[in-house]
Amino acid sequence: MTPGKNRPTSSRSSEGPNTPMPSPARADGPVVQKAQSFQRGLEVIRAFDASHPRMTLSQVAKRTDQTRATARRFLYTLIDIGYMDTDGHEFWLTPRVLELGFAYLSTLEIPEIATPHLQRLTHVVNESSSMSILDGSDIVYVARVPMRRIMTVSISVGTRFPAYATSMGRVLLANLEPAVLTRMLETTTLEPLTPNTVTDPTELVKILDQVRAQGWAIVDQELELGLRSIAAPIVDARQRVRAAVNVSLGANRFESDPVEDVLPALLDAARRISEDLKSANL
Repeated sequence: MTPGKNRPTSSRSSEGPNTPMPSPARADGPVVQKAQSFQRGLEVIRAFDASHPRMTLSQVAKRTDQTRATARRFLYTLIDIGYMDTDGHEFWLTPRVLELGFAYLSTLEIPEIATPHLQRLTHVVNESSSMSILDGSDIVYVARVPMRRIMTVSISVGTRFPAYATSMGRVLLANLEPAVLTRMLETTTLEPLTPNTVTDPTELVKILDQVRAQGWAIVDQELELGLRSIAAPIVDARQRVRAAVNVSLGANRFESDPVEDVLPALLDAARRISEDLKSANL
């Protein structure tokens, strides 16, 4: 109901019959504008990554699809609050931006529960183990126990990779609602990260069906040449897949089938973490 239509007759006695009613102010206007500004500010932060650690104003504007004036305003706002720095030509993120991620991780109890199990898993298989969650079409690492570095990119808590090319990502994608998975695949470009990367959506869906049926996923040199990984789901008290754990290993690490050597210990760790989540009612 439009505000003002039910005003008492006495309140309108001094107005002519054809006097237009004042247009009600939209209370949500400033809120929407602030939300849009917040979103654009986050886009500026997310424009910086391992491939773009330092950028000029023009580069930031191009990567965020903003005008130079708009990008400049957000960059200098971020400088004012300590999240960005500049030498007058290029801009870069400051360590303070880590507060944004750690603020979230500090509220997430799953990594704390999982870490002892990951440590045990790493000790048993003598390989790095990790846990990740799904964020859009990416996985984000929330816990990790490294053994030795076998990737060209250093992995730590907060590292992101495309879900379609990772074992943990496939475990998480396989357990999405079908409609959600369909929308994600329609809006995600399956880029060939290596010659082995599956980039055909139909083939990927078949792989995800198999992952869902068998309860684990293996990826052989699809994210990076020389890297294999095996992952399993973490299930909560409501039988929802909340996260995934994996073991990463070099492609030549095992002469025998890596599934036989690693999978039993991985599934055992995933089961123990899931049981602890259920006990904690998370």
